[in-house]
Order: sequence, then structure tokens, then C-alpha cells
Amino acid sequence: MPTKRSTGTLALVGGGEFCDECASFDAELLAASGSTEVVVLPTAAAYEHADRVVERAAKHFAGLGATVRPLGVLHRPEAEDAANAEILRAATFVYFADGSPLHLRSVLKGSPLYDALRAAYERGAVVAASGAGATLLCDPMVDPRGGAYTVGLGLVANLAVFPYHGTAADHLRQRSVELLPRTALLVGIDEHTALIRDAERSWRVSGAGAVTVYGDGAPEVVRAGEPLTLDR
Repeated sequence: MPTKRSTGTLALVGGGEFCDECASFDAELLAASGSTEVVVLPTAAAYEHADRVVERAAKHFAGLGATVRPLGVLHRPEAEDAANAEILRAATFVYFADGSPLHLRSVLKGSPLYDALRAAYERGAVVAASGAGATLLCDPMVDPRGGAYTVGLGLVANLAVFPYHGTAADHLRQRSVELLPRTALLVGIDEHTALIRDAERSWRVSGAGAVTVYGDGAPEVVRAGEPLTLDR
């Protein structure tokens, strides 16, 4: 859990963002933000046609009555830029797209942009992150190169995210389960599915798939509308 009490809403998405299957929980997040503007960061997709990510996001949120403000932070210098940090600090809904979690970490970790994100979240902003972003915002972070663990940003501590859980390779999933630190939980989040923590710090599942919780005992599979507790 965060080192200090947060007042924002956090959505950890298992992947496959900006599509019809995600529309229901994205509409909920828009309502929670109280805004019709979403600041989208395609940072993790810097080498995967980031412009196309922004186009998909804009089309998706237009269908929900919202506009997208892209923040072109693709490399470290942009994350050090004070103007970009101010945009993020003032945002009410921030969305990190999928891509490379290791590149995303190299851009954000210890940067003014990440400090601005944390400030916005603690002020009450909605923060959503899909795939790579969901993995990175937590700590420990699942290393995509082999399923072991490395250091994440720690917006949520003692919680690790395994994205694309329903379609992931069995050996990678099992490795992450076996190497899970005793102090942490691992949540496997299916594609088109969100694990959401609201302002009161209650967790819930939304979307088409399930969230599988790994800890000390048997895995627990939770779907939308079913009770979920992630406190240690």
C-alpha cells in the first residue's frame, strides 16, 4: 500500500486498453475524475508507433464524450521538463499506455514528471495504467524478461502486477508466483480488465476478465462484482 494515504482513484489494467471491452470501466473512471479530458502518456510505446497509441486513445475516449490531451514524454529529457510536470500535476485523469515497462521506468524513475504524478494522485486525480504501466506503478515489479522481480515506482507498495494473465505463458506466470517476496501479493490481471482502488482505498474488479490473487495460500480468482481484499 502507499507510504502515505492517497485520495485518488487508481486503475491497473491488464492490457488491451482503448477498446470497446474497456469502455465500461473507462466511463466509470471519467465520472470519478469529474473531467472530460484525459492526459495520455504513450511513453512505454516510444519505439512502437506512439502516435498510433494516441490516435486509438483519442478515438476511444471521444466515444465516451471526452477529449485526449497527449503528453509527448517519450524519453528522459521530456520527463525532466518542468512544463510537462506542471501539466501532469494539474491533471484530473492520467492514463499510461502499454509498451515496454523497462523503457517506461528509465524515463520516469526519480523524475520531476513522476513527482508530479504522485502529487496529482494524492490530490485526488484518477490514474490509470495498462500493461507496462500497471506493472511499473507497483513495487515489486515483474521483470518482463523472465518473470522474476525488479524495482518498480512504488505508487502501490507490496503489490506486483502480472498483466495479460489469462493469455500469458505458463512458465513465466509460474516463475513470478514462485519468486514472489513474502511481503507482497501478486495480482494476475486479464486483458480488458481493471483492478481499481477508489478514494477510500477499497479494491474491486471491473471489466471482461478476472483478477487472480497469489499470496501465501491458494490463488483466489475474482471477477467484477465479487468481494476483494488486498490488505496484508
